[in-house]
Amino acid sequence: MKNRDKDTAEGKDYAKAHDMHYKTRDLPGAFKLYRGIITDYPKTEEAKYSLSQVQNIVNAEVPKQEVLDALVALTLDHFDQDASNAKSASEASPAS
Repeated sequence: MKNRDKDTAEGKDYAKAHDMHYKTRDLPGAFKLYRGIITDYPKTEEAKYSLSQVQNIVNAEVPKQEVLDALVALTLDHFDQDASNAKSASEASPAS
């Protein structure tokens, strides 16, 4: 682990999550802490590191087909929302 500022809240949280991840192998606990760091401190280096660690846990623990299925569903939902938003916007525009 690189030298991190353990005097900040996000640094302490990241150090705790990293220890849970790699020392005690409490992956669910580490995952939750990493997610919290990303949410609570989104513009920090610790958030960037946490996102990388979340990806590491997903890659190590979740079967590849499940990841692919989730990505496909997420993308389809995104496209459906874009289409719905475009339709709503065109319906709200006054006819010329």
